[in-house]
Amino acid sequence: MSPKSPSKNKVYQIKVTLRGSKPPIWRRLLVPGETSLYDLHKIIQIAMGWTNSHLHQFVIDGEYYSIPSNYGWEPTMDEREYRLADVALAEKRRFIYEYDFGDSWEHQIIVEKILPADPNTQYPRCLKGKRACPPEDVGGVWGFAGFLEALRDPTHEEHEMYREWWGEKFDSENFNLEGVNEMLQNINETRWLDEFY
Repeated sequence: MSPKSPSKNKVYQIKVTLRGSKPPIWRRLLVPGETSLYDLHKIIQIAMGWTNSHLHQFVIDGEYYSIPSNYGWEPTMDEREYRLADVALAEKRRFIYEYDFGDSWEHQIIVEKILPADPNTQYPRCLKGKRACPPEDVGGVWGFAGFLEALRDPTHEEHEMYREWWGEKFDSENFNLEGVNEMLQNINETRWLDEFY
């Protein structure tokens, strides 16, 4: 009989913050330590509100973790073979999740707590979050700031363009915790998460 993995019954409380967002856009999540980095990517996509339309990578201690391909710029570790517990050995551990290399949405992940799993709780779970995810392809943090400014000001030279692209209203304060948790509960049935690869 093999010994039990020390991470088997551990849950990681992590905070995912979109770097450079002002005011901050963030999510607090509970994720089992046994979760692969590939599955963590899926969890972050749902929790933040992204659509898995672009490449991504984790950057941990100068190493790159993603789905290896012949077209990568850097040598890449296969994220499907590493668990959260393998790379986040202690509380206060920090690393980066980057999504969409063109817009370069960098997310700082910090391990806030490592907790015993509650058998009555379904994981992964989002505990809290603040503010809406930026639209895909808006041009990164700086493009998002310009997008919000243009939408707020009807006299802005790009107001009509963004309104036609996005619609009448973008509520930057909106975050739907219940909706995120419903999607996380059905994460294995969410087919769009696997379409990119």
